[in-house]
Amino acid sequence: MIRYAKKSDAAAIAPLVLVILEDMELPFVKKYGVKKTLALLEESVAIPDYRYGYERALVKEVDGKVAGVAYGYPASAEKNIDDPLIPLLAKFDIPNETRLFTDSETIDPEWYLDSISVSSEFRGQGIGGELLNALPMIAKRDGENIIGLSVDVNNPGAKRLYERNGFKTITQTMIAGHHYDHMQKLIG
Repeated sequence: MIRYAKKSDAAAIAPLVLVILEDMELPFVKKYGVKKTLALLEESVAIPDYRYGYERALVKEVDGKVAGVAYGYPASAEKNIDDPLIPLLAKFDIPNETRLFTDSETIDPEWYLDSISVSSEFRGQGIGGELLNALPMIAKRDGENIIGLSVDVNNPGAKRLYERNGFKTITQTMIAGHHYDHMQKLIG
């Protein structure tokens, strides 16, 4: 079943997001380490309007387990998407001005798929595709009719998945020192 995430999903969601942050080789993860980043991510799920807050996510649940997660937000929210995390940084001895992300990723207007991740236990079962197909539900809820995403140019398998699901490359961008294809899909 695909559903909106809940606060109680935090322990299952945080490791899935961490996989993406590590793949992106974010300086934040390198500086503060996996353990601290994971703990911060888990607590941040309870902050509804944060980038990785529960209100910004869909999860695929299989037999009572979170099998995958998709996070996103309207491009118009990007400027302030990480501000709700600032009060939590001090708890982890991280300076208030620190940000996980420093590069712009969205193209306005769009609902931006920030992250999509499937648990290793459930990979190869079509869960990523199911989450992609469910994105219009959350994008429309947020008032958007275009879904955008960034895919690493060195990940042709992911790009093919997005193309099969109707996404088209519109430009290239740089995020955390890596080249990405920015793709979009119009939803009805």
